[in-house]
Amino acid sequence: MGTNVAIIDQGDFPKTEYPRYLLRQADYVICCDGALEKYLRNMEAVFGRERMPDIVIGDMDSLRPSVRKKYTGLIVREEEQEHNDQTKAVRYAVNNLPDISSIRILGGTGGREDHTIGNLSLLMEYTRMFENCPQIEMVSDHCTAFAVTDSMDIHCGEGRSFSLFSPDNSLKIKSTGLQWKTDDVVFDNWWKATLNRASEDTVHLEFSHKSIALVILD
Repeated sequence: MGTNVAIIDQGDFPKTEYPRYLLRQADYVICCDGALEKYLRNMEAVFGRERMPDIVIGDMDSLRPSVRKKYTGLIVREEEQEHNDQTKAVRYAVNNLPDISSIRILGGTGGREDHTIGNLSLLMEYTRMFENCPQIEMVSDHCTAFAVTDSMDIHCGEGRSFSLFSPDNSLKIKSTGLQWKTDDVVFDNWWKATLNRASEDTVHLEFSHKSIALVILD
């Protein structure tokens, strides 16, 4: 079956059942350092018991000294500043955990809009950064987001809202199963293929060439 990993970011901790279900199903839980106290406050509400994270990762600048001391056995300190804590958590999982089947990032949105945009865009970047990148999704109370790199079928269910983004303005994406076709979209701004809706249970995307794009579903 493989290892299911949950990464807890510093944004809004999920309140609804689906992302909390994913957290309960995780075999391995990684907290970014700024998310630890939020996780601890919500832990028993999610699990019905104490379930400590397996590690806490980051440069530890977001943790109070008393908390850092209390949970020192969980801490993996990474002080380099080129990457954010979410990326450090994904990198740790990919490099250290065998047979990963999925990574779900929770708390990646909410709070500062620049953090939200950056975290979502990193889902596309991870397909470049990590060889044999596992399935990585960002799940919140409002959406599920994931990167795609080539033509594929997305089994999302009829009526589901569907937004599509890409930083590659040379990419053409033909589509079937959407209310409004994306065939003529030029991806030169973020809004260009947003606020669409699935008209069939399966949406097919046909890429003009291998590239990267981001799908956000409600």
